[in-house]
Amino acid sequence: MLYYLCYELLYRNYASQWPLLKVFNVFQYVTFRTAYAAITALTLSLVFGPWVIRKLREIKFGQEIREEGPSSHQMKRGTPTMGGVLIMGSIFISTLIWGNLKNWSVWIALVGMLGCAGVGFADDYIKIAKKRSLGLTGRQKLLGQLSVGVLIGAMLFIFTDYTSFLNVPFFKNFRPNLHEWGYTAFIAFVIIAWSNAVNLTDGLDGLAISVTTVAASALTGFAYVTGHVRFADYLDLPHTPGVWEVTILGGALVGASLGFLWFNAPQAEVFMGDVGSLGIGGALGTISVIIKQELVLPILGGVFVIEALSVIVQVGSFKLRKKRVFKMAPLHHHFELIGWKEPKIVFRFLIVAILFALLSLSTLKLR
Repeated sequence: MLYYLCYELLYRNYASQWPLLKVFNVFQYVTFRTAYAAITALTLSLVFGPWVIRKLREIKFGQEIREEGPSSHQMKRGTPTMGGVLIMGSIFISTLIWGNLKNWSVWIALVGMLGCAGVGFADDYIKIAKKRSLGLTGRQKLLGQLSVGVLIGAMLFIFTDYTSFLNVPFFKNFRPNLHEWGYTAFIAFVIIAWSNAVNLTDGLDGLAISVTTVAASALTGFAYVTGHVRFADYLDLPHTPGVWEVTILGGALVGASLGFLWFNAPQAEVFMGDVGSLGIGGALGTISVIIKQELVLPILGGVFVIEALSVIVQVGSFKLRKKRVFKMAPLHHHFELIGWKEPKIVFRFLIVAILFALLSLSTLKLR
């Protein structure tokens, strides 16, 4: 909105007549708008956070805790949940304010984020309405995520110059053509995988949102260099004109995550719920798809991958061998049950998340 008003309308049309309006030239730069999108989202989260928490308490949107989990979690029963609406709202408003709304990449990223958040909202609402720890069935949730993924693929191929060539890290000249239908299926898989991976990680106060802050920061950097023609050419990255506008949403995600962490740090005053975790996963997955860094995302978000794999290994081992590999999955619960305190787990996972983010950035030149 401000890009159009300050740069395209005022600067381009009237700066030659009114020299003072030349200051609006700064609105053309994505770096400037990304920084202020992050600041705006952070501010919105901090300002409206107490109000959202109070309203969630008033309408009794409290978290239900499963009985088979760590006993220490039972004291968290009734903590306001669905705080993810604060994250999603802050990102959405900040992106509308600072993004170039004529750019389809912005709208596609928002659709991916809000579509998955909508699935999470339905899941949370059913949990709260029925006063139980399970919401949508697995099949219903999967169908919703699949629909979002297919929609994202269709929008990319219809409204942008998106190609069906897959960018493979470490291999400069290996870019297989998946064709439109194959790539759309791959996009759907990415959206499903990442929305669920973030959801599985959201089990301790401050864990998922702190890891999200690190992963989103690195992904925002990838979005910028991919969208910058000179950087993309130098680093041999696939470049699509205008794709760097999703950097705005990435910056807003970082700011909103920091703002939510203020209230979600131990002891959490509010939980993000599935509306937050699925929405964040959808945002990360969609941004990676738009900038064609889907195969870098597992490195960048390694903590999310490890958490998801721990569940897959646990379930697979129990079904095949009738034995558990971990005391409990996802992995953070295993560490709880062997005696690690919750803050220690969160901070150690955060350190690992930073390491993975740094490793992902190294792939920019390892080709």
